[in-house]
Amino acid sequence: MNSALWVSKSGLSAQNTRLTTISNNLANVSTNGFKRDRAAFQDLLYQIDRQPGGQSSQNTELPSGLQLGTGVRVVATQKQFTEGNIEVTEQALDVAVNGRGFFQVLNPDGSISYTRDGQFQLNNAGQLVNAQGLSIEPAITIPDGTQTITIGLDGVVGVVDAATGTTTQVGNLTLADFSNPAGLEAQGGNLFRETAASGAPVQGEAGQGGFGTLIQGAIEGSNVNVVEEMVNMIETQRAYEMNSKVISTVDQMLQYASQNL
Repeated sequence: MNSALWVSKSGLSAQNTRLTTISNNLANVSTNGFKRDRAAFQDLLYQIDRQPGGQSSQNTELPSGLQLGTGVRVVATQKQFTEGNIEVTEQALDVAVNGRGFFQVLNPDGSISYTRDGQFQLNNAGQLVNAQGLSIEPAITIPDGTQTITIGLDGVVGVVDAATGTTTQVGNLTLADFSNPAGLEAQGGNLFRETAASGAPVQGEAGQGGFGTLIQGAIEGSNVNVVEEMVNMIETQRAYEMNSKVISTVDQMLQYASQNL
C-alpha cells in the first residue's frame, strides 16, 4: 500500500506542473506573438513481478504477466507554434507575420534572438527596435524628415520624405525559420533562442521559399484559446482530486490495518 502513496504523489506533482503550464498560458492570453505550452506526460519505470511471455509451464507461456507502474512525470513542455489571431492596429511600425518565420533582433552580447512580436518602435537614432530597445537585424534606420513609412508584403521598408515627397528604400525585414520551432528556448520578453533541437536558422525574404508574408499595421496576438485552457484546467483539477482521494484511501486502509490487525 505504501507504493500506492508514492504513485499518487507523483500524480499530484505532475498535475501541479500541468496546472502551472495552463496558468502561464492564461496569463499570456493578451501577449503579442505568445505561443501556448502543452505539458507532455510519461509513465515511470515498472516493477515486473511476472515477465510477459515467460514460461508458466513446460508448454505454455504467460499471455500478459504482472507489471506494476510506479507513477508519472512531466518530461517536457512543448510550444505550440500555431498562428495567433491577426489584430489590426493601423500603426505603421506594427508588423505581423502571416505564415512561417520569425523576426530577428540583436542582443547586447551580439547574439541573435527570434520573435513573432512585431510591435516595433524607433529609438533616438531612428533605428527600428522592439519594446525592449533591441534593434532589428539587419538594422533599419528611418531618416529624419520622414513623412510616411511603408512595409511591403515582401518586407521591403520604404520611406516618403516630407520635403520632397520622394520614396526611398531603407532596408528589408528579413525572416528566419527553423526545421523544429518547438525546439527553440523561450527567453522571456517574447524572445526565443536557437538550440541544437531547433536546428540552425534559415534566413529568407518574406513571401518566398516557404516564408510567410508581412502585414503592416497589424500584430499577431497570442494563440491561447481561453475556452480550451479552461477545459484543461477543469480536467487537471479533477485528476488532482482523484490522486488526492487515493492518498486518503490508502491512509484509511493503513489506519484500519494498524488498529485491527
